[in-house]
Amino acid sequence: MRMPLFALLLAPTLLLQGCASTPAPPVALSRLLDSVNQRLDIADDVALNKWDSGQPVEAPEREQQVIANARTQAVRFGVDEHRAGVFFADQIEANKLLQYRALSRWHAAGSAPQTPRVDLGSQLRPQLDRLQRTLLSQLAEFDRNRPAQCQATLAQAIAQQDKDPQQSLALIRATTHLCSPQ
Repeated sequence: MRMPLFALLLAPTLLLQGCASTPAPPVALSRLLDSVNQRLDIADDVALNKWDSGQPVEAPEREQQVIANARTQAVRFGVDEHRAGVFFADQIEANKLLQYRALSRWHAAGSAPQTPRVDLGSQLRPQLDRLQRTLLSQLAEFDRNRPAQCQATLAQAIAQQDKDPQQSLALIRATTHLCSPQ
């Protein structure tokens, strides 16, 4: 059987297209997701503090304080204050998912890990405050460069991350409203 010359020339191109990987996410989205992940990485340290002190994961007054602070700072970064409030509420909820996961593991094991503790007040909160400013700056950059197919691009970017299923779920929760109309 003879193949037309056109088919022979086209075959390698089609094969290469089938092997092509998903394109890298836009830079603004990639940076924002990196910072969101940094914030999520703090969850276990926060959970350890709550384990040691017997405090619940839910801290409504502190959560409202963080959201209010983000709304106040948002204008300085060129982010709508309502958008900043919703974005940081999502960050808090995602972080709590990971705190609950950690506490559940430790309750099942009968103890928390014997790792050095990071002080919530003097170390973790200042770190979270710095991340808040970074996230606001990156959220502004993301909004200026929002991908046309935002939901699909976000889903692909999250799927490309090498995270355990709970961490991926927390990242999805942290970005729930990222592509919402502004």
